[in-house]
Amino acid sequence: MRIGSMLPGKRPSSQRARLRAAFAVLFLGVLSPAAMAQADPAAAEFGGACTMALAQGQRVQTKCSVTWRKDDKTYCFSTEQAKASFLGDPVANLQKAKERFAASDFESTESSMGHFTSEDAQVFVEGLIKGASEKNGGVYSLNDAVTGQTIPLVYDKIDFTRTIDGYGFFPDVIFHAKDDAAKKYLVDFWVRPKDGKLALMDVRVFKAPKKEGEKWITMTRQPKPWWWIPASEHPGKSETKRGWEVMSAIEEHVFAERANNNGVFKLKDDRTGEIIALDFIGLHQPVRRLKEDGRFFACSDFRKQGTTDEYYDIDFWLDEKDGKISVKEVRVHKVPVLQDGNYVQVSRYSFDPKTFEVVP
Repeated sequence: MRIGSMLPGKRPSSQRARLRAAFAVLFLGVLSPAAMAQADPAAAEFGGACTMALAQGQRVQTKCSVTWRKDDKTYCFSTEQAKASFLGDPVANLQKAKERFAASDFESTESSMGHFTSEDAQVFVEGLIKGASEKNGGVYSLNDAVTGQTIPLVYDKIDFTRTIDGYGFFPDVIFHAKDDAAKKYLVDFWVRPKDGKLALMDVRVFKAPKKEGEKWITMTRQPKPWWWIPASEHPGKSETKRGWEVMSAIEEHVFAERANNNGVFKLKDDRTGEIIALDFIGLHQPVRRLKEDGRFFACSDFRKQGTTDEYYDIDFWLDEKDGKISVKEVRVHKVPVLQDGNYVQVSRYSFDPKTFEVVP
């Protein structure tokens, strides 16, 4: 042993690096014994890919034997050295990893879609519906985000399937209400490739029955889901981003958060610090862009989970980088406040409409 290595202030550079990493862990997210054990890659962030490798523009799958936890989320690393490099600047590295993962996710979807057809998507959705119905006496129970109710439906047929390159397949399924075959629903299923197979992203009621006189008619809900907006242009090929591309980025962000929280969108109230469990309802249209710096902006509706009348207006702010739009900030715009026995939405801040332009 070198005597100099024992003197104060003379620690080797490798030892100093380990100490810096240790201090970073101490201040940025202390690892529990459970977190230090091998984690489940499927339950970890980025599907178990090395977070530092993503920050450097690469995708390296890991077994999640080296992990770091922050805000109840697990991040995996290929080696201890990769983790130590990440902890040198965790905030910047995590942001880079998110951006690269989002970009690679889109490219992977666009490439993987070539291995599937709209018929494959239809067979996949029919299998989902059949499996769920067989467990429930022939009834498909649909959780309707707009009404907050569970609707008992009976499958009729798939009407047709829309395809949007890089985003997935959208089978439109016709159901009728269990209690009345004349009450028809048109339900959209959003399906896209993931890890070599098709996966369900979202289910949304596109048309719902409305009574007019003695007859039921099927009415389109407003606003329409973003996937009904694209025209004939190839997604992502236009020089300027369209409103539907911004909306799709928001919904992918929402669904990713839901996947990480057992189907619940959890949001930290930036004013009170409360963690709110929310059910996603839909996005407002049109999308807008801030004239000053080009950031995109859209409002959305959420309902507090477990309630029927407590609605939040949540604002999403997005940036465009390297042709990819991603969510950068989420803020609570309006909150439900009990007044005279009813909940009404109260704004926390307002916008000057002159500072924004509409994104077509």
